Amino acid sequence: MAQPHSTRSTCPYCGVGCGVIIERDGAQITGVRGDPDHPANFGRLCSKGSTLHLTASPAVQQQARLLQPMRRMQRGAAPVASDWATATDDIANRLADIATTHGPDAIGLYVSGQLLTEDYYVFNKLAKGLLGTNNIDTNSRLCMSSAVAGYKATLGADAPPACYDDLALADTVFVAGANPAWAHPILFRRLEDARQARPGQKLIVVDPRRTDTAAAADLHLQILPGSDIALFHGLLHLMLWEGWIDARHIAEHTSGFDALKARVQAFTPQETARLTGVSEFDLALAARWFATAGRTLSLYCQGLNQSSSGTAKNAALINLHLATGQIGKPGAGPFSLTGQPNAMGGREVGGLANLLSAHRDLANPQHRAEVAALWGLSDVPATPGKTAVEMFQAAADGQIKALWIACTNPAQSMPDQTTVRRALERAELVIVQEAFATTATARHADWLLPATTWGEKDGTVTNSERRISRVRPAVPAPGQARHDWLIARDIAQALEAQLRPGQPPLFDYPTPEHVWNEHRESTRGRDLDITGLSYALLDTLGPQQWPMPEGAAQGRARLYEDGRYATPDGRARFADVAYLPLAEPRDARYPVSLTTGRLRDQWHGMSRTGTLGRLFGHAPEPVVDLHPQDMAQLRLQAGDLVQISSRRGTLLLPAQATDSVAPGQAHVAMHWGDEVLGGRALPGQVAAGINALTTGAFCPASKQPELKHTAVRLGKADLPWRLVAAAWLDEAQALQLRQQLVALLPRFAFASVVPFGHSGHGVQLRAAAEAAPPPELLAEVEALFGLGPERQDALRYEDRQRGQRRSMALRRDGDDLRLQAFVLAGDTRAEAWVKALLQEQLPAQSYGRLLLSPGATPPVALAPRGAQVCTCLNVSEPQIVQVLGRCAGTAEARLAQLQGALRCGTQCGSCVPQLKRLVAATPVQAAAPGVVQAPMAGSPA
Repeated sequence: MAQPHSTRSTCPYCGVGCGVIIERDGAQITGVRGDPDHPANFGRLCSKGSTLHLTASPAVQQQARLLQPMRRMQRGAAPVASDWATATDDIANRLADIATTHGPDAIGLYVSGQLLTEDYYVFNKLAKGLLGTNNIDTNSRLCMSSAVAGYKATLGADAPPACYDDLALADTVFVAGANPAWAHPILFRRLEDARQARPGQKLIVVDPRRTDTAAAADLHLQILPGSDIALFHGLLHLMLWEGWIDARHIAEHTSGFDALKARVQAFTPQETARLTGVSEFDLALAARWFATAGRTLSLYCQGLNQSSSGTAKNAALINLHLATGQIGKPGAGPFSLTGQPNAMGGREVGGLANLLSAHRDLANPQHRAEVAALWGLSDVPATPGKTAVEMFQAAADGQIKALWIACTNPAQSMPDQTTVRRALERAELVIVQEAFATTATARHADWLLPATTWGEKDGTVTNSERRISRVRPAVPAPGQARHDWLIARDIAQALEAQLRPGQPPLFDYPTPEHVWNEHRESTRGRDLDITGLSYALLDTLGPQQWPMPEGAAQGRARLYEDGRYATPDGRARFADVAYLPLAEPRDARYPVSLTTGRLRDQWHGMSRTGTLGRLFGHAPEPVVDLHPQDMAQLRLQAGDLVQISSRRGTLLLPAQATDSVAPGQAHVAMHWGDEVLGGRALPGQVAAGINALTTGAFCPASKQPELKHTAVRLGKADLPWRLVAAAWLDEAQALQLRQQLVALLPRFAFASVVPFGHSGHGVQLRAAAEAAPPPELLAEVEALFGLGPERQDALRYEDRQRGQRRSMALRRDGDDLRLQAFVLAGDTRAEAWVKALLQEQLPAQSYGRLLLSPGATPPVALAPRGAQVCTCLNVSEPQIVQVLGRCAGTAEARLAQLQGALRCGTQCGSCVPQLKRLVAATPVQAAAPGVVQAPMAGSPA
């Protein structure tokens, strides 16, 4: 057998850009660990990164990966296998025909911040250089375009001026619209280290919710949704009043301050408190810490960006740094956190509808001429391209005839899913280039093109601190999967034969390094000049920050240290922005503010993380978070179904009480799409997860949609009939069962299907309806769970008059019988203990008829184990609380004792913020006889 080997690469999840070491045995990835030499993470990985190798298992390859080109001969039919030659020729012919018949702007390309820089570059050149359309945009439009526009409006260039090392140097860290404890966990570990080393460092968190990041703060400004600009203007008002501004910096290095000064006069503490919901005392404290503590670093993300006034929010925060001189020095600056692993790379190559290579502006004739000369063309198109929301609206309206979608899942992630689904149905040609065959968008494709993914790709990415890292392949591509740049190159070459016959080739790229070298040359003399870099140098010196022009020994860690900004006159520009209401404010019909956000252990649409049951332990099912006061007002108990309605759609979700949201607000994770969550759609609507509700309104400057806030109304759903079914299977069977169950979701009024299990592979279906569904549907569910008539040894009970049905399958394991699958229909009261019996794989022979008794009292030993806190070691909250009751001393001492006993938080560290909250909330109990309860199966000893 081949010996294990290691390959240095980069994590494909968030914009922190952690280095990983991939371990392989032959052609199989067998492990992953953090790279101790990578300057982003120094060997640490979060719960998602540390399980990457599990998403590359043979079962995932077999059941979830797209492994050969697939063609759908007609809409609604199943795709059939094809080959690359047929796919390349057919796609090129059809794109050429559409471009000739309807013009190149009848084609739209929608790509992804998870592509590598080389992939992005080829796609961008294909659209703007070959096809002659600027209709190429990226899902980074959904996360970073407001940050781009905010930087350019104030500092003159799309360039975060700070770096990760500044976390350890800042005296105040100001987090606005971000939850790095969950969304950027390794960056949060670095912040925890900084606070431990410098106890005087202050942490201010601005967020409508009490997140794990907010819970760790010295000051939580729990603003009303959408009131960020009012807050920032109010803080500047206080800084002016108290004289806490840097008059010298303003006079020597900025312009436009007088207009902003006049603007913020109206934002008195009293008025700001009214607009934001933050007390005047907390406003004054925040202004003092920001302006006078020494060095202030701001971290911000989607809470500011995903807004119809996202650019203004970004600029208003940057105003505070310019006014106080908190920029261009160690430990200070406005630092936007990138959502995706290579959203920065996409911006660098101009892979958006309004950009060109190397941060050039499409609207600038000189910039267009420079790119045309680089590519050997007479010109590039000047007509502005359609951005993400505009592109799908144009396709829904019939203007765009072809959509080429690469490495992204708009049928889950885009707002206003009714419009998105109409676009996918109306387009004459839908090409989906993907690694995973299980995405919602894949169901709409005429052509499915298999792409490589993490562990197989070769190229570069750029993280949030402008640091370029190599992505290296550890194993060969499976099946017929090809690199994204190579797929685009081959189709481009086939198109060239039709659109540019006899002319010099534009896509003569034998390797990704050839692509990167052309991109590198495009940056010469630009703000992101990387002409001093090469693949060889990255291999020798490791990841490097830009700019790094030719002759430089290393990249630059911080920008604007000389006080000169990237504007024509070298002065930063204050942004005189108005405070605007939400795109969809609450009103009498829709009185609740619904916000969206990330989960700790999941990534985007979960095409990768969703293959692992262990990553569902912390947040096992889709829910809506509501304040207990609102739960009481709606007469809801935990788990009751809530109907959430916006102006675009309706969604049903179980309710969960939490004080992390304020009264009058609700929160749903962004990850839940119809690959997991479904039910019957209302007429004219689609049942497409959370984004069936969200609005397509977008910021006029950045064109980034307002995904974060939607006005909704809530009501208790009257669906008394319930079903829960679960099975414990091998990995391949579990993945296959989930895909089969997704097809059943629309046949119930509400349904969800999720994996579970830390040490095994479980699948759970939950459903609800007005009354018992037809027996054929229940029989279909039983058959999928291995409880069909052919299972002679299954235990069964049925009461058709009451709509009740229960089935159990047991398997022999030595001298014991263990539960393998169950279906509880009509009466699901036994779910908790029956599922515990299944999930913990405990002996079941002694429970006999209790398994079929609807209201049987669960044995004490099978009480639910409670919410999972530590994903790495499968430690639950009740276990933690029990141990903490016997831990005495300071908070730090109690945490250390807890970790010594259960080891939770000692692996990836993602659960440490929650552990600290539990330490603070759990009193020390009097010593009780006996010992600490032993962990359940799958937990650490």
